[in-house]
Amino acid sequence: MAGTDAARVPEEKAGGVSLLAVLLAMAMFVLVVDTSLMNVSISAVVRDLDTTVSGVQSAIALEALVSAAFILIGGRMGELIGRKRAYVLGLLGYAVGALAMALAQSLTAIIVFWAVIGGLGASLLLPAMQSLIHGNFDGAARTKVYALVGAAAAIAAAVGPLLGGFITTYLSWRVGFLVEVAVIAVVLSGVRLVKDVPYTGPRGVDLVGALLSVVGMGGVVLGILVWQEGGESVAAVLAVGVVGLVSLALWLRRRARKGKPALTDPALFASPLFRVGVSQQMLQQITLGGTMIVLPIFLQMVLEYDAMEAGLTLAPLSLSMFGIALVAGRRAGRRRPATIVCAGFTLMVAGLIALILVVPRAGSGWVLLVPLLIAGSGLGLLVSQLNNYTLSPISEERVSEAAGVNSAAGSFGLSFGLAFAGAVMLAALATSFTTETEASAVLPPADQQRIAQVLETDAEVMSNARLAELLATQPPVVREEVLRINTEARPRALQVGLIVPLLAALAGLALSVRMIRLPDPRPSGSGEMALD
Repeated sequence: MAGTDAARVPEEKAGGVSLLAVLLAMAMFVLVVDTSLMNVSISAVVRDLDTTVSGVQSAIALEALVSAAFILIGGRMGELIGRKRAYVLGLLGYAVGALAMALAQSLTAIIVFWAVIGGLGASLLLPAMQSLIHGNFDGAARTKVYALVGAAAAIAAAVGPLLGGFITTYLSWRVGFLVEVAVIAVVLSGVRLVKDVPYTGPRGVDLVGALLSVVGMGGVVLGILVWQEGGESVAAVLAVGVVGLVSLALWLRRRARKGKPALTDPALFASPLFRVGVSQQMLQQITLGGTMIVLPIFLQMVLEYDAMEAGLTLAPLSLSMFGIALVAGRRAGRRRPATIVCAGFTLMVAGLIALILVVPRAGSGWVLLVPLLIAGSGLGLLVSQLNNYTLSPISEERVSEAAGVNSAAGSFGLSFGLAFAGAVMLAALATSFTTETEASAVLPPADQQRIAQVLETDAEVMSNARLAELLATQPPVVREEVLRINTEARPRALQVGLIVPLLAALAGLALSVRMIRLPDPRPSGSGEMALD
């Protein structure tokens, strides 16, 4: 009987490996689709919860920020409590956030449960997932699982706007988050298939480093969100964030010199390839985050598209990114990764400039088609190269830690892009509203001052239909003048908002020149470029 059981184990393990790979891919799919669903549902969430665009945008940026600020800590926690336990806790945190979205009756619930708890769940889940793939699969199977999980993320990015738009328009945005909960429940049902990956390194905890990472990354993005909401002490909050980041770098170096456990090893940055790759990853995500917060707002608040129409309009960006990433990954041939990255940022710059030029003239989403295809193609080239470029020279023993740093840089870039582009857009909107209101020859002087004061302290991107409802009791001449100002101010503010991702793309293009001058990365173990 014992012999029979022993003979059955390999077969069960083989079946378990296949199913586990699918479950890991499902988890990654949910992580990526979640943000797409929020982006295309902005107007529906604003309407159903009677809140503001800036409030929802802040929640989206905060979720990315929490994930970025705690991802290094999440990776370390996984080492201390067990990667499998961190994986389960991460899934549960994300499920709590998704369920809260499905039941939310206020913006506060979204911020607390979806942005904070869900963001903490992601910070535990992402590094644990990578370690579990590494520990549960070997050789060719491991490579296939990494490819499967990566493909799930790419497919989610491609179909996310369409799927989110369809569910929001024809069902409800709440249904979309309930589906996320159901998928996570399925993933959790297969947790018995996961073999924990033991950690044999030092058990010390760098509490100071953990605190500085949260204060540094959190302070910078939180300062931007405070500025966006018209809060006080913005400069002080930003200064705390900058000081926190500088102090973190100095602290990690000090810990390394003393040979003590650190939140992350600064020796990783001794490799110029790693430094440049991480920087480019952050710039790419700033570009993506800034673009993906401004465009959905433009489509839903200016063109007054529903979620489905907005998703269809954004599809060329995500689908071209997915398609080009696959083609570039398979057919790069002997082309240098740095050259492909340079081409990617060049296309991003061209696409964003085209978007800025056509926004004031866009009467429908069709006008955005070509610029979105160009920008999406650029993103596809970047996605196909940057992760491999950054991590390939890192030795196998260090790749998990390096991937955590790479993920943290990307998550921070995404949250910064979301927050800064949105804040700049709303600041430009407030300035434009105030200037045009005070210059109006139609509005009475008393109304000019009152409207200017309200808009300066509480700017919000608002559709003409919604604004007309609020102005229903005003005289027709006043109503028409305010609608005219709104119509002219919004595209200008959205143009200014797109300058943020454009500047990030230009910085990436300039840095790609540095990449071209560096030698191409070699896989770890093939030469002196491997970081041990």
